[in-house]
Amino acid sequence: MRSTTSFGSTSTSSSKSSFCRTICTQLSSSSFSTIARGGRSRRRSNNSKSHNHHHQLFHHSQPRQQQHRHRKFRNDKIRASSSTSPDNDVGDNDDVKNVVIIGSGPAGYTAAIYTGRANLAPVCFEGFQSGGVAGGQLMSTTEVENYPGFPEGVTGPELMERMRQQALRWGAELYEEDVVSVDFSKRPLEIKSEDRTMRANAIILATGATAKRLRIPSEEKFWSKGISACAICDGASPAFAQKELAVVGGGDSACEEAIYLTKYASKVHLLVRGEEMRASKAMRDRVLDSSDVIVHYNTSVEDAAGNAQGFLESLKLVNTKTNESIPEPLKVAGMFYGIGHTPNTKFLDSQLGTDEDGFIIVSDHDKTSTSVEGVFSAGDVHDKEWRQAITAAGSGCQAAISTERYLQMNKLLKEVKMMDTKDAKEEIEAAKKKEAEAPKKKTHEPAIDADNFDIDRQKHQGQYALRKLYHESPRPLVVMYTSPTCGPCKRLKPMLSTVLDEYEKSIHYVEIDIAKDPEIAESAGIMGTPCVQVFKDKARVAVINGVKMKSEYRKIFSEQLIESSAA
Repeated sequence: MRSTTSFGSTSTSSSKSSFCRTICTQLSSSSFSTIARGGRSRRRSNNSKSHNHHHQLFHHSQPRQQQHRHRKFRNDKIRASSSTSPDNDVGDNDDVKNVVIIGSGPAGYTAAIYTGRANLAPVCFEGFQSGGVAGGQLMSTTEVENYPGFPEGVTGPELMERMRQQALRWGAELYEEDVVSVDFSKRPLEIKSEDRTMRANAIILATGATAKRLRIPSEEKFWSKGISACAICDGASPAFAQKELAVVGGGDSACEEAIYLTKYASKVHLLVRGEEMRASKAMRDRVLDSSDVIVHYNTSVEDAAGNAQGFLESLKLVNTKTNESIPEPLKVAGMFYGIGHTPNTKFLDSQLGTDEDGFIIVSDHDKTSTSVEGVFSAGDVHDKEWRQAITAAGSGCQAAISTERYLQMNKLLKEVKMMDTKDAKEEIEAAKKKEAEAPKKKTHEPAIDADNFDIDRQKHQGQYALRKLYHESPRPLVVMYTSPTCGPCKRLKPMLSTVLDEYEKSIHYVEIDIAKDPEIAESAGIMGTPCVQVFKDKARVAVINGVKMKSEYRKIFSEQLIESSAA
C-alpha cells in the first residue's frame, strides 16, 4: 500500500487539490513565461571512570616530530615513519588510517587541518548526525561577528566553507556521510558509515550538538507547521511574512534569531524564562534597541494551538514567577527555539564515558582524551560551558596534537610523504588548469521557460519546470524547496544530486527557491527549508524536512519506483 504523507493540509486529497489548483491556475496565466524567467543523550557507561582514565598517556609525551616547512599536498606514496614498530605490523595494515575525524564544524575542520599538516592523512566524515548538517551549527547562523580575522563579520556558512577548503588543501579526505556506528572494542578501531567501513588507529569525535526542544504536548503536531529550531532556515517561509512570531530563549542564539526574524515578521516576541537575558551585552542591546522585538520576561510556553488548516496559531504561556497560566494566548504564526543543545553521542552506544547530560567526559590533563584509549573529543560534544566557534576550533587543534602524540608514543603513526615547495606549486598549477578546462558538473539546470524546457532532462529549476513536470511527467517527481539564507540547503544540494544520479532515467527533479516563488511554496505548505517533497500521479506521497542521510532519500525514491512498476 502506498504510504501517503500529508504536509500542510488535513488530508492528502485536499493537499493534492490545493497544490493542483495553484499549478493549474498559473499554467493558464499569460504572464507565465515572464514569471519563470524572473541536525538521545546517554548516561555515563558503567565501565567509564570519569576522571581516572588514561590521563597518564600524555604526561611524558615525546617532543612533537619536526615538521618540514613550505610543504603542501601529499602524493600517493605512503611510507612508515621512523617511529613505526614491527610489532604493529603496519606493512600488513595499509588500509588502516592514522585518524578518522567524525563530524565537521569548526572543531572537526580544525582537527582535519592540523592532522593534515602533521602528515597523518586524515579522513573526515562530515556527516548529517541527528538531522544536523555538515559544517555544524554555524551552517544555520547568519553573521558571526566575534571570530578573529573578520573585522566586518562573516556568515556561518562562509566561515565553514573556508575551513573546509583549508582542510582539503592539507590533504584531508572528506565524506559527506553519517557515521552510523563505531566499535571501540576492536583494534584498530572500526568506523561504519552508510557506504563504507574503515579502520583507524585513532578517532577524533567532533559531532557537536543538536538544538533542544521544549517538548510541549502539541510540539510534534506543529513541528514544521509553525514550530522550528532554526530561524535562519525557516524564517523566510511565505507563511511567516508580516506575521507575529515568537522566539524562546534568552541567550545569544535566541537574540540573534529574534533580530534576524524582524526582516520578515511584523513583530517578534522574545520569551525569556528568567528575569533577564543571558546574552552578551552587545546582543542584549541590539534586541532592546529594536522596535520590532518585544521581550517577555519570566515567561515560558505551556502548549500551542493551531488553526483549521493545522498550522500554529497561538501559544499558551505561563508566568514563571507565579507558576500561573497567562489568560490571554499569544497569537503567533511561528515559534522558534533558542534554548540550548543536546550532544550528538547516540551513535556511540555508551561505549565511552559521558556525563548525566550525554556530554563526553574528557581528561583533565589534555582536555581531549576520553575513557577509551585512542579516542579523542573536540568541540561542543564535550563542551558544556564555552560553546563558541573559536573555542571549538581551539579544541579541534588540541585533539589533533594529542592524536599525533598518541600515535607516535604507541608506534602507530604512518607518515604521508609531502612534496617540496616547487613540486607542490607545479601540482597546484596543473590542478587549477585541469579544473578550468574540465566541464563543470551541475547539481541542477538553470531556470526553465517555454523555450528551453526539455522533459528528457532529469534536473530542473524554477516554477515553469515544476508545473510542466507535475502535469506531464509519468515519473515520480522530487521537489526540493530552498531559501537564499539556508546554509543546510547548500550542503544538501550536491548530496541529493548524487543520489538522484542513481535514478537518472526514472525520476524527475525540480528545485524551487521559496524567495523567488513564494506562491508555490505557500500552496505546497512549506514552513521551512530545506524541504523535499515527492509526488506521484499528482499526489504528494512523502515529505522530508531538513537534511537526512542518503539512505533515507534512496529508500523513499526506490519505494515509489517499485510501486510504479507494480501498478
